[in-house]
Amino acid sequence: GVIFQDFVRYQLPVGENLGVGDTQAFEDVQRWRQAAHFGLADTFIQRMPQGYQTQLGRWFKNGQELSGGQWQKIALSRAYMREDADILVLDEPTAAMDAAAEADVFARFRAHARDKMTILISHRFSTVRSADLILVIDRGRIIERGTHDSLLRANGRYAHLFRLQAEGYR
Repeated sequence: GVIFQDFVRYQLPVGENLGVGDTQAFEDVQRWRQAAHFGLADTFIQRMPQGYQTQLGRWFKNGQELSGGQWQKIALSRAYMREDADILVLDEPTAAMDAAAEADVFARFRAHARDKMTILISHRFSTVRSADLILVIDRGRIIERGTHDSLLRANGRYAHLFRLQAEGYR
C-alpha cells in the first residue's frame, strides 16, 4: 500500500476513487466504508450530496471539489483499501492536514500497521519519533540511524534538526 505526498486526485466518484487502491475490491462498498473510516474521510463523505456516489473534481458536471486535506484523506483511505499489503509506504501522508487530524491518522495507522513493514518518509519529527528505526538521509546517503532517543543522545544531524523544529513550538 502506498500514499505519496503528491497523490493523484482522480476525477471519479468517491467510491471508485477509493476502489482504485485495490482493483480486486474496486466495487466493494463495505471495503470503501472501512477504508474511509481508517483514512478519516467517512465523516465528510457522509455529508456529500450522493455519499460514495458523489463525483469528485470539476471535470464533470456537478463534480465536488475538495480541500487539500480532504483530498489527502481520500488518498490515505485509498491506501487502506490494500488489506493484504505486507509493506506500507507513506510519503508525508498528512502534509495537508491539521494537527488534530494528523494525530488521529497516526493513532489509527499504528493499529493498522502492527504486523506490516512501514516506510514513513517525513520531515516532521512528531511523526517519526515513535518509529522503531529512524534513518537520516542526506544527499541519498544514510548518515545516521537509530531510535529517537539514541539519535538525540548522539547529538548529530537528527538531534540538531529536532531541536530546531521543537523551538518553533515554544
